[in-house]
Amino acid sequence: MATIDDAVSTEPGASRRRRWRGGLVTVGTVSALLAAMGLTVLGLGAADNAVANYDASSWLWSAARSELARVNGVTARVDTRVEVPDSRRHPVQVVQTDRLLVLRDLNTGQVSSLDLATLQITATTRTTPGLGVNVALHSDAAFVVDAVQGIVRQLDPRSLAPVGEPVRYPPGITGGAFDGEGRLWVAVPAEGTVSAVTAAELPSEPGSAAPPGSGISPKRIETYDVAEPSHELVVSTLDDGVAVLDRTAGTLVRVQRGEVVRTPLTIAGPGSLPARTSGPKVPVTVPGERKVHVIGAGGEERQFTVPGRGDKLSPAVAWADRFYCADESTGTVYSFDASGQLVDTIGGKGSTGPLELEVRENRLFINAPDSSTARVVDDKHQVREVNKYANDVLGGDPPPVPPPPPPPKKPKVGKPSAPRSVTASAGNARARVSWRPAAANGAEIIRYVVEGAGERREVGANQRSVEVTGLTNGETYRFSVHAVNAKGDGPARSSNPVTPTAAVPDPPSGVTAEARPDGTVLVKWPAANGQGNTIAKYAVTANSAGTNAPAGESTKTELVVPAGELDYGTQYAFTVVSVNDRGAGSAASPVSNSVVPFAAPGAPVDLRATTVANRPGTVAVQWSPAAANGRPVTKYLVEAGGRSSEVTDTRATVDGLGDGQSVTVTVKAVNEAGPGAAATATARTVAPPRVTVTGSSATATAVTVTFTVDAGGGQATCTVSVPGEKPVTARNCASATVPGLTPGTAYTATVTASNAAGEGTAKRAQSTDPLFGIATCNNGPDGDQRTYCDKDVAGRNGNEIFSVPQQDNDRQVGWARPGTRLKAYCKRQGENVDSWIYNDQKQSSWWVRVEFEGKNYIPWAWLNLEGGDNINVLPTC
Repeated sequence: MATIDDAVSTEPGASRRRRWRGGLVTVGTVSALLAAMGLTVLGLGAADNAVANYDASSWLWSAARSELARVNGVTARVDTRVEVPDSRRHPVQVVQTDRLLVLRDLNTGQVSSLDLATLQITATTRTTPGLGVNVALHSDAAFVVDAVQGIVRQLDPRSLAPVGEPVRYPPGITGGAFDGEGRLWVAVPAEGTVSAVTAAELPSEPGSAAPPGSGISPKRIETYDVAEPSHELVVSTLDDGVAVLDRTAGTLVRVQRGEVVRTPLTIAGPGSLPARTSGPKVPVTVPGERKVHVIGAGGEERQFTVPGRGDKLSPAVAWADRFYCADESTGTVYSFDASGQLVDTIGGKGSTGPLELEVRENRLFINAPDSSTARVVDDKHQVREVNKYANDVLGGDPPPVPPPPPPPKKPKVGKPSAPRSVTASAGNARARVSWRPAAANGAEIIRYVVEGAGERREVGANQRSVEVTGLTNGETYRFSVHAVNAKGDGPARSSNPVTPTAAVPDPPSGVTAEARPDGTVLVKWPAANGQGNTIAKYAVTANSAGTNAPAGESTKTELVVPAGELDYGTQYAFTVVSVNDRGAGSAASPVSNSVVPFAAPGAPVDLRATTVANRPGTVAVQWSPAAANGRPVTKYLVEAGGRSSEVTDTRATVDGLGDGQSVTVTVKAVNEAGPGAAATATARTVAPPRVTVTGSSATATAVTVTFTVDAGGGQATCTVSVPGEKPVTARNCASATVPGLTPGTAYTATVTASNAAGEGTAKRAQSTDPLFGIATCNNGPDGDQRTYCDKDVAGRNGNEIFSVPQQDNDRQVGWARPGTRLKAYCKRQGENVDSWIYNDQKQSSWWVRVEFEGKNYIPWAWLNLEGGDNINVLPTC
């Protein structure tokens, strides 16, 4: 069997074309590469799967389904599943970063690398199966640690090619996980030491991984004495450093920044550590005591008891100032706060068996690989359950689309910009100053400052129009405005110069406003009296609850406020100021009627389209309500596959579609303004099942067929039949045995799988094993008895064979010499025959059809069937 020291050859599959730093993925490329490894992507289309795994997701293993499920930590839903063939019920180690996923099948030893940004399989390689080898991954560094051999080998995660020479230790090492600084820590119990290994820099091309002897190799950079030699050591890597539990001495040793700190523990049994500990406190779990000891920088801080019985506790995991401890016997995870108080019990329904707890992407993921259940715990300790088997992963392969852009970077925070469009209009001993908002530059604006006429005025951030009084008519003024946020004062912008005067126009009267379906607002007013001067323009101000802001200027007697300028669903009223050709402005008009701007609704949110498993040609759709945009949503329009419907709920079912049809579902919300933007999702209707026969076997009277069924998204029922026999139900749709068959006969077994969309079949030729019997007649002890069985004689004799199941001399076809091996086919009732002393008093009315000059009958009394002489194994002729 190969060890990791031999793992130098890789199997990159049919295509050598790889991408390492992004790029587009086509459906064909993904399909070909997945096929090369034997992986099948279920659910999201190939292009959607190409999205990098930066979005708080984690890949979780489902042993019963032989699947990897990518669980989104934000939505607590599976958005992609990848089937791994030939790994059903296998334990699989999964390690991952945002860019890469490496898995190792413990039953087969196969290690596979998958680029999460493109879903391209980069390589596979073999290691020794079973426990004793583990894989570690950090950033672009991958290691395979053979604990038994004491070999730590770096691999290029893109190709799984070895990088330089391995780091070698005495056999029987432990650990092999990265700390937060990218150091791989390994403990050597034989020496009582722990050491750190750093990765060599990868070559630019994956195919040029540094060969042995090149001088580019991983390095052992630190080694520390942590225990006496031959002590049992358990390793947990830290954010910066490592914790080593000396189970023999009952001591926890921290190694951080070159300092070794030992903490004696008061434990009565062997303790355990998680492979990785986040935060400054290390939990040491003692399963036998059902206790957890919390070790801080200054020593042991507290201990607490885990409820329940038994010693099936997994190592407690520290997460966001709590400790989570799993009881694998019940599938329960207990949550304790920093003081050791039990604060939550996460139920284990359906989750018995191994439980995997991993802190990743600012979430705690709890996976039960042997069940359908996983859970996601956020940093507020909200727990959400995930059904990894849920058949609501979006189906189909929609046309490739570019991956979405990465999440926006946190904006730089700075002082605000200068306000825009600072304008002033003069009145009688007064002036009105208004402006457009300043850019906040990452910190919310606190206030605006208006300066002019020897005064400084501070106004609220939502007040962008102010009247300055107490001015002198005939004197010219200029005003400046600047914004203030948490970073300080932004630059000022100056207004036009204005000269107050008593010769001002009248304000308009009868201002009206109308909110229109396109999102605009039409404000109208009659022409104002210029009092001897020409009205040059009108300035419109929008007023809402606690705010006012300039809405715009117009040379006409109306103004259209553009869509989106005002908040939909917020009430506004308007005032208008007349401005004459000398720049003098009137007082504000009486306020208009109030309106609520509105527009067509936004797109429905979180649209999900799913297969309806028990109905043909049907998909189910569900979504969260669309933004109403100022008017109530009255209905939703649902379209799919050329069919449409209207609903008032946020869910719908569309039927009448084709079987196995991939459809794009479009949903639009409707309000007073009409239909809004569409949300789309893709789903596939139930397809007729597809059956693949994987094997068959037989006994003398039964045929067993094993098979797999692609249920087409539906719920399949399965049967296996052979001609002339009743079908046998395969309750698990995986195998079935058809009994009561004739030995040594060729049969064609038909596997039929049925679901709501129809049925699929597959056939398998399989012959039953032949069944033989021995013609048996043993001479007696006296007189003629001593030669009774030696030959065929006139009258009755043992081992006579007839064409009918009765001793009819006219129908006798021959005699079988004792010890003759005869092929048996079936049994039939006939004349009762007693073998007397010549075959242990065997007496029966059963006759066996055998191969003797054709197919003829011999009394069972004279034929001893091989394998126990059980006549019931033969079918009836």
